[in-house]
Amino acid sequence: MNDDSQILIARLLTHQTLRRDDKLVKRALSDELFRQEVDARLLATGLKLLDNVYADHVTLALHRAIEPKIFGARDTWQNNNFGLARDGVALLVVLWALIILPKRERQETHQHADDNQDDMFGSEKPVPRAEDTSIGIPYKALLADFGDKLGKKTRMDMNLGILSKLGFIERRGDILVEGPLLDLLMDTDLLKERIISGALADVFKRAPAQVVHIPRAVLAAANDTPVDDTVIDEVEAAIRDAGLASPSANEPENRS
Repeated sequence: MNDDSQILIARLLTHQTLRRDDKLVKRALSDELFRQEVDARLLATGLKLLDNVYADHVTLALHRAIEPKIFGARDTWQNNNFGLARDGVALLVVLWALIILPKRERQETHQHADDNQDDMFGSEKPVPRAEDTSIGIPYKALLADFGDKLGKKTRMDMNLGILSKLGFIERRGDILVEGPLLDLLMDTDLLKERIISGALADVFKRAPAQVVHIPRAVLAAANDTPVDDTVIDEVEAAIRDAGLASPSANEPENRS
């Protein structure tokens, strides 16, 4: 067995995520034999390496085949192990839709966050990194648009704190930006149409005047209010259809 594969897996288990430009990660993404060895070691423990070309990080997740034995071990299906309540999951999907979908569009058209939209040579550029194309979402705009539906300020602040701790988002003052896991643990291909055309259709019909496009590189320097069940039911249905990848980190399970 290759010691490097052991080291890579141990580092991922320890740190949860590693950047794509990490030496061993780059090797796993480019060396077929090394990747096969890493995959074989992970498969033996029910895990897989999770990456996509649009994200700046990689992580580990449970294989779909092993999920029923983990999340189905109790009387009710434990659909996530993040410790998120329903409004927290809904907020996660909202942030994913507002941050990741525009970022993907920019990456697919080879545009940076501050590029001219009419750049006729954009397609000749390399695919930009996530940190150069991610957008910043003003906290006040998020609260104004979704606060009433997702528990108002106190509840939203609590859930934002959890999502930040888990690595889904990062807070830069009043701006919320993509964290290392936001574009890794949700299946964009399956979830995109359901979200745009369904649960958040009204949001995407509006002009995104309140969305601030800020590259992450530039930024680097619980009350009892009832939750809007209609919105959350639609979001949960979308998640059930697409599936939220289950990370390998030992986060507390959702017991709600």
